[in-house]
Amino acid sequence: MRAASFTSSLITSRTGESRDGSPPTGGVAWSRETSPETGVDVGLSGQHWQRKALPEPEEDDELEDVRSLSSTMSLSSSIVEYRVLGGRTYHSNRSTDAEYWAPNDENQNDAQDIIHHTLTLLLEGKLYRAPLKTKKLRRVLDVGTGTGSWAIDFADENPEVEVIGTDLSPIQPDWVPPNVRFEMEDMTSDWTFKPNTFDYVHMRYLFGSIPDWDFIFEQAYRALKPGGWIETFDADAGLFSEDGSVAENSALDTWSKVFKAAGQKFGRTFYPVAENKQVAGLEKAGFKNLDVWDCNVPINGFMEDRRFKEIGQYGHLSITRDLEGMVLYSFQQIMGWKDIEIKAFTAHFKAQLRDVKNCHPVFKVRIVCAQKPEDAPLGE
Repeated sequence: MRAASFTSSLITSRTGESRDGSPPTGGVAWSRETSPETGVDVGLSGQHWQRKALPEPEEDDELEDVRSLSSTMSLSSSIVEYRVLGGRTYHSNRSTDAEYWAPNDENQNDAQDIIHHTLTLLLEGKLYRAPLKTKKLRRVLDVGTGTGSWAIDFADENPEVEVIGTDLSPIQPDWVPPNVRFEMEDMTSDWTFKPNTFDYVHMRYLFGSIPDWDFIFEQAYRALKPGGWIETFDADAGLFSEDGSVAENSALDTWSKVFKAAGQKFGRTFYPVAENKQVAGLEKAGFKNLDVWDCNVPINGFMEDRRFKEIGQYGHLSITRDLEGMVLYSFQQIMGWKDIEIKAFTAHFKAQLRDVKNCHPVFKVRIVCAQKPEDAPLGE
């Protein structure tokens, strides 16, 4: 569906820093409201949400819209023995020391497929922004492919192109186009592909999973042919509002603070856009012709614009489809929250997100396309 064009308050396309209300990048910086019992910052305390009473639920159009959106199909079971944390499965650590914060079970995989649909809507049905000459493409790499939805869709659109998707977990479906295949690979270690292999490298939503962004882009530069393109599509975990409707120390504000602190403790930022990881890393690796596209994306259906309202509704569905899976590792394994505190917090989070009339949250997305110089030595 195509509707009104993007509004200037939502999108910019430039090489500078974006304008937003995200947390500062120089550390965990927010107002410090402390619990009288424990002295712990309210913004990081799970006990606060355990004690806080939930607001009375109200029926609204947003809740009905989210209920009406169809969920995606369940994915096939894994053939490997996964780690189990808090009753959820995560990638096996037998073959790699890599750490990833999201589960790889059916609930989370369904949520990831909804995210794929949401981001495709954001690009008005397109799968990429890079200036690709698709008839000349031979090999494409999708790094951190997840459920493989992007790789499968790209392969369907380009049947003459070989598409390879890599991930830590073999959670992709078996029934796929003949020109796509999936490989287990840890993107945070040396890539196994030979230099000058790919015409296009795509990576999306890697926030919270990269200890060294410069290394990732160095590996992509090496794997690309001279003249090839890379596209990095990422987001910040922080939720904020442009009109002040996401209040300080509310559930959505706490989400942002905890993910900020968890990323610092974990050594893998959840704020790559605010910290300019994409642009800085691409330039350092040697890429040229950078194109930067920024957008503040709604996470519920508060917008009047028809297309952005639908994007917000699907965004709402994607985050509530497996909210526990989104927070469990960061909140519990890294920040030490208890099960009961997480359950209380997620209830408050859902209640606030449903309040479309009074809560207008957005999050930052940035897409950067860049080219490996055509005169780059073949040995690089």
